[in-house]
Amino acid sequence: MVIYGVAILAASMIFGVAAGDVLGRLIGVEANVGGVGFAMLVLIFVTDHLRRTGRLCPVSEGGIAFWSAMYIPIVVAMTAQQNVVAALSGGPVAIIAGVLTVAACMALVPVIARVGASDDTAPAGAEAARHG
Repeated sequence: MVIYGVAILAASMIFGVAAGDVLGRLIGVEANVGGVGFAMLVLIFVTDHLRRTGRLCPVSEGGIAFWSAMYIPIVVAMTAQQNVVAALSGGPVAIIAGVLTVAACMALVPVIARVGASDDTAPAGAEAARHG
C-alpha cells in the first residue's frame, strides 16, 4: 500500500530531524545539523533492506519513489530558509561542518554506487578481467 511507503518516509524524517537536533546540541549549534541527510540515509538503508528481504511491495515502492522525487524541491526550499550569513558569522563550526560534510559525501559516492550496482552494470572490461 502507498500509505506504508509514506509511513517509512515519515519515520525516516522524524529520526533524521531528531538525530540532527542531537548533533547540533553536541557541537554547540542551536540548529538542526544534517537532519535531512540523516533522514535520507535511513530511508535508503531501510528501503534497500526491505527490497532485499522481499517485504517491500511494488505499490509501497511507488509511494517512496514519488516522495523521493519530491525530495529535491523540498531540500531546496529548506535551504532557502537557512541564514547562511548568520551561520558563518557564528564561528568556524559552520564552515568546518560544511567542508567535512561535502568531503564525506564525495568519499561515500563510490561506496553507495557499489552497493546498488549489479553485475549487469559492470564495465565491459571488468567481465573480461574477471575471467582472465
